[in-house]
Amino acid sequence: MKIAVECQSPLLQKSLEIFLSKYLSSAKKCDLLIRDTKCLEDKRCFYIASNEGADLLKPFSKSQLILALEKRYKELYKDTKVAVKERNESWSEEEGFREESLDFSILEKRIDTLTQEYKENILRAIKAFYEN
Repeated sequence: MKIAVECQSPLLQKSLEIFLSKYLSSAKKCDLLIRDTKCLEDKRCFYIASNEGADLLKPFSKSQLILALEKRYKELYKDTKVAVKERNESWSEEEGFREESLDFSILEKRIDTLTQEYKENILRAIKAFYEN
């Protein structure tokens, strides 16, 4: 989920940027556009305000924000997902297309390395504690 924030309120703008830092994207590439002014034309628009017509009412918590955005994202893109899935299924039936299983060996090796390093650091810390 890619989100852009365009608010007139600097406080709301900064708060949303902090809350959604890992989801932020440009307005051109975003899936959802958060605004504090009503936008009628854009389906991607997510309106935050204190009045009844808002998608999310102020004040709100980070978890309320994330849940509301996920709900809107699913509503907007469920039809797209269904269409892509159906198209992929028809391709696989017609052309004998098979999805290759993903190769996770590199990821597994990286996790093993990190786990080993973590284990060594813990053991080193415990030994240092008991030696003193």
